[in-house]
Amino acid sequence: MSAREIHDQKAIAHEMFVQQIAHANAHVSASPLRGATICSTKSRRDYALESTADGFCEAADTSLLPVIGVDAANLMRVLRQLEVMAKRQAPRVAFKAKGNILLLDLADILAVQAEGNYVSLRHQRNPYLVHESLSSMAEKLKPYGFIRIHRSVIVNISAVEEIQPLPTGEYRLRLKGGKEYLVTRKYKHNLRDLAQLWVGSERLCG
Repeated sequence: MSAREIHDQKAIAHEMFVQQIAHANAHVSASPLRGATICSTKSRRDYALESTADGFCEAADTSLLPVIGVDAANLMRVLRQLEVMAKRQAPRVAFKAKGNILLLDLADILAVQAEGNYVSLRHQRNPYLVHESLSSMAEKLKPYGFIRIHRSVIVNISAVEEIQPLPTGEYRLRLKGGKEYLVTRKYKHNLRDLAQLWVGSERLCG
């Protein structure tokens, strides 16, 4: 399950929570306050009662309103299950090393570097050499949040912690663990993919 699918599932869980509140609110209309609608005010503890007859509003004591019970336990259980699914179904890469096939979570690979006819997977613990071209790896890893920043380097965007502009028009990236990589001008446009939202930085990486 991709990160987007997990996000969608969480949105569905949130919608379930909202629907439960709406269902509980439906019972309020059967209370003695019929003929008035409840609208929110600046106070979290009070409500304003707006008469449907003359539009008059006045503050009402919340103790007069029925207590609305929402089954939050089911919602929390769904969210926990989604978290487990996200960890269990995280995308992985498989490759041959020393006669065996290893499986690594892509989230644990910080960068991929070209080394002759091989590429080095910069894993959080140990690097691994794979007989593959960097261009081929760039295409395979692009859907999983990896970008090319140099003719010989690909980085995992989730591992990038800081961007440092350089006087040369290039950039330097600092990854988790302190490792730094140079972003050449040819690939600096890829830096836009590092974040889903840029605030006050429209000209960055332009």
